[in-house]
Amino acid sequence: MDTQIPNGASELDDLHRVGAGALLEQGFDSVESIDGPDGVEAEIADTWVGVHPGGALLKVFVDAPALEFAEQAVRALVEELLDRSELLADWTVERCEVELHPDLAKESLEAADGPDAPPEDLASRRARLAGPAARDASAGATGEAVDTEVAQRRMRSMAARLRAFDPAMFGAPDEEEKDNDLADHGARVSVDDADLAAGALVWAMDVLLDELFQDAYALAEEKTNVADCDRPMWLLDELPPRYALRYDARFARRFLVTAIALTTRFTEGSFEQLSCVAEELALRLLLGRAEVTLETFGLLDDGVASALECFTAMVYEDMDHEWLYDDSKDGIDESPVGEYLGVAPMGLTSWFKPFNEDRYVHPYAVDEPYAVDEPFAEER
Repeated sequence: MDTQIPNGASELDDLHRVGAGALLEQGFDSVESIDGPDGVEAEIADTWVGVHPGGALLKVFVDAPALEFAEQAVRALVEELLDRSELLADWTVERCEVELHPDLAKESLEAADGPDAPPEDLASRRARLAGPAARDASAGATGEAVDTEVAQRRMRSMAARLRAFDPAMFGAPDEEEKDNDLADHGARVSVDDADLAAGALVWAMDVLLDELFQDAYALAEEKTNVADCDRPMWLLDELPPRYALRYDARFARRFLVTAIALTTRFTEGSFEQLSCVAEELALRLLLGRAEVTLETFGLLDDGVASALECFTAMVYEDMDHEWLYDDSKDGIDESPVGEYLGVAPMGLTSWFKPFNEDRYVHPYAVDEPYAVDEPFAEER
């Protein structure tokens, strides 16, 4: 769940973030379960609060009889907690999504052939989960159609937030081409395709950061790394597996900060170039989440797929980072072939190093401490 401070309000400084986090945690601690209609109850198993300058990301783990009830109950609880606190009363709930726990999802898959298995048809499955209103034939639409229409509208409304890029970045004709009638009318990418692709990227940012927050928290709790963690990972296990033993909590936090810095530049309009290998990998994960989101709602047609492909080709200077997923290319950056091809260092120790002095990497993520001959070090 994503909660945000009022529009136009100043971002939270460190002290305010600590205070907001304490208020939210105290509110959750005061509640053990949530009552619903007809005596239905959702028990709160655990909570997690992550406060950032623009609000807070909240994770509420509940034991509930249905996903729909869980979402409604958690939203109502958070809205009540915000209203109850004078200092947070103006905060708003911007997004509330419910997800089945990975362990439970695995159990469901293992029981897929049982008598209670969901229907094979995707539309029937969505209608089954959407509740009586969506299943009502008199409504004139299936659950799939309703979900798709709502998701499409929401993604298109989000496209404007991707301020660093215009539709041309996604392969759509720019204003000059349209005015001069020079656009290729046979092209597969329209402005509508570009808008939907851009909105899907903004939508996927929430998913990306949510999942990185959860992975960082899990690794810190378990005091381990991705390879040895007993908890299922949401995202970090999609990084190159050759370094899985070194993806610990400290790494997860650095990668999370890098992803936040990158997506901030995307949305505030200051992005110019990818700064380091970690940003290249974070963007790879972001694009993957955008594609999954579009495909889930049946929106990944040829035009939107082409828009994402064009964006990928325009943003990346090269695709050398893909070699990290190919063990046969391990060490190529240190070989004569890599030197001849101009391949940047790609070992894990180089992931958070700027490609050159003109690129920006957040100070929290940078590897080296200040050098003794740097002016800031002398002033300290």
